[in-house]
Amino acid sequence: MKRSNISLAVAFVALASNALAQDAVGRFGSAELAKRTLERRAMDAAIWGMPIVSFDVMRQGFFRDAKAHYGDIMYWSRFSTWKNQTTTPNTSTRYVIFFTNTKDGPVVVDVPPAGDAALFGTLLDAWQVPLIDVGDTGEDLGNGGKYLLLPPRYKGETPRGYIAVPSNTYNGFVAMRVISKTEQADDVRAAIAYLKQLKTYPLAVANSPPEQRYIDMAGTLWDGIVRFDESFYKSLARMVNEELAQARDLEMLGLLRPLGIEKGKRFKPDADTRVVLKQASHEVHAWFMERLVNYGQRFWPDRKWGIPAPLIASETGFKWEAADYFDVDARGIGFFSFYAPPAKLGASTFYLDTFLDAKGERLRGENTYRLHVPADVPAKQFWTFTVYDQETSSFIRRSARAGLDSYNEQMKRNPDGSVDLYTGPKPPKGQEANWIPTVAGKGWFPFFRFYGPDEPLFQKTWKLPDITRVK
Repeated sequence: MKRSNISLAVAFVALASNALAQDAVGRFGSAELAKRTLERRAMDAAIWGMPIVSFDVMRQGFFRDAKAHYGDIMYWSRFSTWKNQTTTPNTSTRYVIFFTNTKDGPVVVDVPPAGDAALFGTLLDAWQVPLIDVGDTGEDLGNGGKYLLLPPRYKGETPRGYIAVPSNTYNGFVAMRVISKTEQADDVRAAIAYLKQLKTYPLAVANSPPEQRYIDMAGTLWDGIVRFDESFYKSLARMVNEELAQARDLEMLGLLRPLGIEKGKRFKPDADTRVVLKQASHEVHAWFMERLVNYGQRFWPDRKWGIPAPLIASETGFKWEAADYFDVDARGIGFFSFYAPPAKLGASTFYLDTFLDAKGERLRGENTYRLHVPADVPAKQFWTFTVYDQETSSFIRRSARAGLDSYNEQMKRNPDGSVDLYTGPKPPKGQEANWIPTVAGKGWFPFFRFYGPDEPLFQKTWKLPDITRVK
């Protein structure tokens, strides 16, 4: 093409682009167009920032509700009630959770050898990337070990006797489950005694660590649920300021600047920006809830039950990095619905979820449903069926019961060993012990968990029926 023709082509493209821009301004007005652009930026920021905001909201609850500090260990001496307001917790294990910070140097997580209880846990960074599993199926294989969390870009040597755990963030947390042999009083006491052997302290004081502080959260509200309002962006700004920028996030960090989120600067949105942030957060919340319904992958082709994570989650160890893209959307949806994933999915536990009944209709709180659990559930330790509020992915607030499990001795069993479970605003007559309440007018979804999953599950010779509506 001749130079003159090239110049004409460039000029034509410029005119066309300018015409499109003028058309957009004409249709919306420059102020409205700027508002729409800012709202899209805010929505993208919320999807991108969901895992680290969820982390921070739980951490703030650790400080506020548990009145805890770095170095304290939070645990549950009894199974969780609705007051454990985090995403998809269990009602049938004793949690141990604490937060770490390596800004001043490496931090030790000292795990005792397994004995009177089983231990499953994971050390994670602030983006909720699982760094290493600990306990029976973790790096120490139940033998215990001293794990050493290292700050970003750490250049020092790891002392002998420690398991090095490098991290890309200063902040992190540890999430563990301590499982007693049975729910008999002696076994429960042994499990609590075991978890109180866990310790955490800075490496700098390893020769003389301070006395460990344990905080029992049984019956105490721990509110770690993300709010989809301006507070979302306040939390995101805080984490951007606390952490080093990672190469994969540089472009996104640039896009955050018009929202007032910038490293080294205080987050002070003006009134107009606050309106945009509020609207964007509401839209993202609706997007998360809708996308969650088809998020995972079907486990049995002829059933509605699915694995509550896409293939990229398990294939990448919840790093979300494929060969040619980073799955920001899948990561955001995931951390709207769960937290603290393990490094190795399925080694100690396996989860299934569903949002639909046998006819393919959404599960609704005003309806009554039945789940028939066949005998011989392939779980070497126990199984549990837990109900969550779709708006928060947490327990339904103030619910008298959030789940049922194979530990439950009051639950009615059928002669063949199977169990029928019910959900709804009221229990069917004579089924109070097998009923979990739901709230009319609200959507809900369940997790069915297998602790110590066994071969018939993975060979798919054992199947969980779909949930059926009871008229």
